[in-house]
Amino acid sequence: MKNDYLNILMVCLLGAATSLFAIESGAPAPDFTLPSSAGETVSLEQYRGQYVVLEWTNHQCPFVKKFYRGGHMQALQKQLTEDGAVWLQVLSSAPGKQGYLTAAAAEVVRTEKGHKSTALLLDPDGAVGRAYDARTTPHVFLIGPEGKLLYQGAIDSIASARTPDIEGAENLLLAAYDSAKAGEPVEKTATKPYGCGVKY
Repeated sequence: MKNDYLNILMVCLLGAATSLFAIESGAPAPDFTLPSSAGETVSLEQYRGQYVVLEWTNHQCPFVKKFYRGGHMQALQKQLTEDGAVWLQVLSSAPGKQGYLTAAAAEVVRTEKGHKSTALLLDPDGAVGRAYDARTTPHVFLIGPEGKLLYQGAIDSIASARTPDIEGAENLLLAAYDSAKAGEPVEKTATKPYGCGVKY
């Protein structure tokens, strides 16, 4: 009888965890087309066959600053893009909200902060952010070469805005990427993101 209750509890907990995410890991990632800060039109489909990282960002958010002030995010962007991955930053802040930037202003921030991403994409109406259920900045997604979502959630395992905490944290995005590239199952396919709420 006790085992029956435990089994029921586990099924309920697993169901609750799955329901936390709008897109299940392993499902096809929603396609999109967005303008970039450099004035280009970028679609997810054009990168089919490559690993793609989506990073929701807001340059005014303390949790985003945590990763950029010491060059940690830039170094990770450089590492993955040099390995053949595509890294797309997505800015979903609405006009008048914290973090909103015009294309020209976004390109200035991108240059001044030394971003090493493939592109910074502008999503001011929040359509793409809502399609992915992007909740925080940062909130990261890893998409595999076949267009399926391999990982979604926090970039690392310590939910803080302190840069020194990066060194002691597990980089969950990098762990997922390394496992996928090695042909191994991704151990953690979804985690709870942390940071500032996306300013839709």
